[in-house]
Amino acid sequence: MSGKTASMDRASILLVDDMEDNLVALESVLASLEEPLVRARSGEEAVRALQGQPFAVVLLDVRMPGMDGFETASRIKRLDQAKDTPIIFLNGPDSDGGYAFRGYAAGAADFLTKPFDPWMLRAKVSVFLDLHRKNRQLELALAREQEQLALIADRLSSIEDALRRDTPNDLAVLGHQLATIEDTLAGLRSGRGR
Repeated sequence: MSGKTASMDRASILLVDDMEDNLVALESVLASLEEPLVRARSGEEAVRALQGQPFAVVLLDVRMPGMDGFETASRIKRLDQAKDTPIIFLNGPDSDGGYAFRGYAAGAADFLTKPFDPWMLRAKVSVFLDLHRKNRQLELALAREQEQLALIADRLSSIEDALRRDTPNDLAVLGHQLATIEDTLAGLRSGRGR
């Protein structure tokens, strides 16, 4: 695997909490996933981070001064580049049941109560990391397929031009281009069969 491919497979995790101890605890629990961990100490910082790069998942504290977790989640969901990024809300033990409802209404994919079970947190984040990687693979496969279809369209255009000119020399070119198109189509078919 090339260095470029390896870096494309990295799935960053955004940790949003105004308390240093909480960020350190999250980093400690998630370090074993060996994915980049990015800190944000406020909702504003989180929104700026999401504007600058894609993330596989956001771990978002509900209670923060200024822009709280609910408002931060609402802003994240309004960003074109981040609207589909899953958010796991991290909630204090003294929060009422209405927090979960507000969190889901704001776009949360999941909810965990502090102090959280490290195994549960890692398991939930791992699911979103896997989903992110699979979506990335689908995007790359679709891009490759679109490139191949563009090549076919170019070759068909060349064939049309050759038919319009209708000279014997062009017929040989036409035969070669048709064979190339057939090979490309066979490659597309075999790629879908995997």
